Amino acid sequence: MVEKILKQQTIQNEISLSGVGLHTGQQVHLTFKPAPENTGYVFKRVDLEGEPLIEANVSYVVDTQRGTNLEKNGVRIQTSEHVLAACVGLEIDNVIIEINASEPPIMDGSSKYFVEALEAAGIKEQEAEKEEYVVDHVISYKDEQSGSEILVMPSDHYKITTMVDFGTKVLGTQNAAIEHVSEFKKEIANARTFSFLHELETLLHHGLIKGGDLNNAIVYVDKEIGEETLQRLRKAFNKDDISVKANGILDNLTLHYPNEAARHKLLDVMGDLALVGTRIRGKIIATKPGHFTNTQFAKKLAKVIKEERRNKVPKVDLNSEPLMNINDIMNILPHRPPMLLVDKIYELTDDSVVGVKNVTMNEPFFQGHFPGKPVMPGVLQVEAMAQTGGILALKSVPDPENYLTFFMKIDNVRFKRQVLPGDTLIFKLELLAPIRRGICQMQGYAYANGKLATEAELMAQIVKSK
Repeated sequence: MVEKILKQQTIQNEISLSGVGLHTGQQVHLTFKPAPENTGYVFKRVDLEGEPLIEANVSYVVDTQRGTNLEKNGVRIQTSEHVLAACVGLEIDNVIIEINASEPPIMDGSSKYFVEALEAAGIKEQEAEKEEYVVDHVISYKDEQSGSEILVMPSDHYKITTMVDFGTKVLGTQNAAIEHVSEFKKEIANARTFSFLHELETLLHHGLIKGGDLNNAIVYVDKEIGEETLQRLRKAFNKDDISVKANGILDNLTLHYPNEAARHKLLDVMGDLALVGTRIRGKIIATKPGHFTNTQFAKKLAKVIKEERRNKVPKVDLNSEPLMNINDIMNILPHRPPMLLVDKIYELTDDSVVGVKNVTMNEPFFQGHFPGKPVMPGVLQVEAMAQTGGILALKSVPDPENYLTFFMKIDNVRFKRQVLPGDTLIFKLELLAPIRRGICQMQGYAYANGKLATEAELMAQIVKSK
């Protein structure tokens, strides 16, 4: 059976909605905008100078108090999970999320209104294939202090089960599950956030949840509630009367489901795992999940994915006809022997390139590096990777022969093994972000004899030659 190739998706039109921020109490205007292929989910703070971008990436998680909070270069995004869950739940891959405050509007405490807005904007298929990590072994994380645990195991598609137990009679033990992401809209999206009364009192004492009211958060009363406490709550929520329902929930709200808390925890898991940055084919089982455990697991999973990809040698038939031979390469790159260090290009897409360098004893650098012990200098391996990446970068301009690429930065360079005469180096370069204003960021790998030899993050600028 041939697997259907899934294409990336974005939205057709931009769409906006407004509401109040849960913790700041500010009025917030949020706009979803279409994004190019391989953009992922990107927040844009339009209220700040330069309108800085914060990618939805687990490496930017700075704290998980009352939500998953991101920070990049001093710019923060608070409570990102409900918006991200909506994007994942509708299987949207690329979208720009513009907001004029540090946190999205809380709306009713769920993902419902974000889902409705994204659907109203329309979903559009793009040309690039979806990136997917296929789980082939169990990966898990456990927080020993809280007993929270989350794992992923092999499955034929993405599915999630959550099990919650807060040790309180009012909430008890609850489970929730979806067998397919397509169930998110109907079964999970409208599950609202919740809090316990003792947490609520602490948050109010510290001046948080300024945007909270009894319509966007379920409050479970897990302690005796006296008249003094009721009076404080009436004042905080600007209500004439507040009481406790028979099911132990503060009034003005009716549960959508008996297990709404577990469903909301599933929503949070889906939103937090969006920060891994790739589609997951596997089954998630989360026991007593919380934002800290979710994001720690996301960090571990992202690290595993990166490690597996960096050690995965591109499949190249060296006897086949290349996409570009040495003459084709010289028509694009300005480099010439002895500084032309890529011989053939075998793959070239909008966001990646695979090239080859045959390393022979005739290379001039072997004369001095080192006599009697020839080893290819690491700096030239990085240069060869950069030249291969230059082919990808120059693909973004209509007349590449009139442009040059210049190094701006090299980060996280690692040399894993020696490259010797007779080796065939296979290079793979992938864009880390869409090319903007001529700035190109790539992750590069060089493989020799089926093993990773060198890796580096490269940044270059595309400049028109005079």
